[in-house]
Amino acid sequence: MIALEKRPQPSRLWSVTTPIVAVVLTMLSGGLMFAALGIDPAAAIRTIFWDPLFNEQFAGFTRPQLLVKAGPLILIAIGLSVGFRAGIWNIGAEGQYIMGAICGAGAGLALYPSDSALIYPVMLVAGALGGWAWAMIPAILKTRFGTNEILVSLMLVYVAENVLAAAASGFLRNPEGRGFPGSRNFRDWPNAYNPELIDGTGMHFGVVAAFVAVIGAYVLMTRHIQGYHIRLAGEAPRAARFAGVSATRMVLFCLGMSGLLAGLAGLFEVTGPAGQLNIDFNSGYGFTAIIVAFLGRLHPVGILLAGLLMALTYIGGELAQLMLGVPGASIQLFQGMLLFFLLGVDMLTNFRIRIGKREVA
Repeated sequence: MIALEKRPQPSRLWSVTTPIVAVVLTMLSGGLMFAALGIDPAAAIRTIFWDPLFNEQFAGFTRPQLLVKAGPLILIAIGLSVGFRAGIWNIGAEGQYIMGAICGAGAGLALYPSDSALIYPVMLVAGALGGWAWAMIPAILKTRFGTNEILVSLMLVYVAENVLAAAASGFLRNPEGRGFPGSRNFRDWPNAYNPELIDGTGMHFGVVAAFVAVIGAYVLMTRHIQGYHIRLAGEAPRAARFAGVSATRMVLFCLGMSGLLAGLAGLFEVTGPAGQLNIDFNSGYGFTAIIVAFLGRLHPVGILLAGLLMALTYIGGELAQLMLGVPGASIQLFQGMLLFFLLGVDMLTNFRIRIGKREVA
C-alpha cells in the first residue's frame, strides 16, 4: 500500500530541490513527447536549453533575446507572487498586461507627434494605471460582493483581448497604415520608444524595471511590516484577522500591485520589442508568469532565476521549431509540463510517501 503521511513540518530539502526535480522530470517527459513526434529527443532538448546560449551560430541573436523575454515574465511574476503569498489568486495578469499596453500606447498616441520629453513618463503612468484599474475589477467585486477572484480575473482576459482587437483595428489604428490593423510604430517616434540601453544585450527599461521589482519585493517581504502581514494572511488567515490585518485592504493591495506591474510590463513591451499595438500583441506572458512565480518558489530571487529559465524555453522553443520542425503546440505543452511536475513534486514538501502492507480491517 502506498500512502501519504503528513510531515510534522515542511521539508527544507524538498523545498529547495523541488524546482530542480521538476525541471529534470520535464526534460525526461518532454523527450518522450518529442520521440513520439518522430523528433530526436536529445537534439530537441539540446536545441531548447543549450544552443541559444552556447551555439555560436545562433548565440549572437538569441543571447540578447534572453533578457527581452525574461523582463516581462519576471515583472509580472513578482506582482503575482505577492498575492499568491497572501492566498489571493490573480489568474488574469494577461488581461492586465494587455490593458496596460493599450492605455499606455493610447496615452502616447493621443500626443502624437509631440517631441516633448514628458511623453514616455506619461505613457508609463498610463500603462501602470491601466493594469491597476483592470485588476481592481476583481478586487472590488471580491471585497464588495464576495466573488471569486480566480474566475473574474480569468474571464477579464478574454474581455481585454476583444478590447485589444478593437483598439488595433479601430480607435488606435494607424491612420497612415493603409487599412491594416495595428497602431503607429513606436520605433519611428524616439520620444515614445523603449530602446536598447546597451547595444547587443537586450537590456531596455523593462528589464531594468524587472530587476528593481525583484529588489523591491525582497525588501517588502523580508524587511517591511506589510510583507509580514502578507505572509501571515497566506499562512494563517485566522491569526491575521486577530492581528488586525484587514482582508479588504490586503486584497486591494495585492491585486493592485500585480495589476500595476503587469500593466508596466505591457507598456514596456509595446513600446520596445513589439514596437506597436496589434491584434497578436498578447503572447501569453501573463499565464507563463504563473509558472515562473511557482517555479521560483514565490521568492524574488527564485523568480529572477525562473524567469531566465522560462525565457530560455521560449527562445529555444522558437529555435527548435525553426531547426527541427517541432510543432509550436508541443513547446507550450513542454512549458505546461513544468508547472504540472512542479506542483506534483511540491507535495513532497509537506507529505512523505509511505509504502507498506495494507492493514486488514
